[in-house]
Amino acid sequence: MKWLHSLIIAFSMYSKIPMPEVSWTDEGMKYALCFFPLIGLVIGGVYVLFGWAAAFLELPETARVCIGVLIPLAVTGGIHMDGYLDTADARCSYGDREKKLEILKDPHTGAFAVIRCGMYLLGFAAVFSMIPGEKVGVTAGIFTMSRALSGWAVVSFPKAKKDGLAASFSRSAAERSVQGTMAVYGIAAVCLMAAAGGWKAACACTAAAAAVFFSYRRMALKEFGGMTGDLAGYFLQRAELWQMAAAAAVFAAGF
Repeated sequence: MKWLHSLIIAFSMYSKIPMPEVSWTDEGMKYALCFFPLIGLVIGGVYVLFGWAAAFLELPETARVCIGVLIPLAVTGGIHMDGYLDTADARCSYGDREKKLEILKDPHTGAFAVIRCGMYLLGFAAVFSMIPGEKVGVTAGIFTMSRALSGWAVVSFPKAKKDGLAASFSRSAAERSVQGTMAVYGIAAVCLMAAAGGWKAACACTAAAAAVFFSYRRMALKEFGGMTGDLAGYFLQRAELWQMAAAAAVFAAGF
């Protein structure tokens, strides 16, 4: 039952998928991150179903792309995009560490967040339009990989604050179990990408995810003194975008 409890907590926190109400106990949160990447699999499954429906209905390309951009936001409720936009505001302030951490806590939306949101959605639409319908299953691996790396970072990276969502999940998590589980998810993600898009796409996406991951670690430590929940969302959104771009480039090149 404790595993089911942890799964419900993970999906309740990181998705809008209806879940039964459970108490968020320390025991339940201990393994919640172990189920975080499963939400990526769900998003990939939705993309596959949508791809079939779009082909069956002969949906216009503009409609297909616009709906494709909305799918991750619909499944997650935008929790990671919120972190991405808060971090964009903080980084674009060019203030010191304390100023940036203060901006992360500010509930107001700044101009740079709005600008970055528009840029991100347009960029995602551009790369999604380059992924053939028959290879859209590659998204299952992409969205799983981003969450596997994010979950690993939550329990492994230094924290910028002692409070907050990331710190709470990190304190409660079984670190070794989460790290090992994330490694398994990472391998599974590569295999999923290879099965859906070929090994060249899988290698390109994995390289893109790794580049964003190491860039994220360097940025988090240098500019914020560690990671936070908002920074985790920032990384996840960037990892997904750049993996999608890598897959799109491989497919566009005809590999």
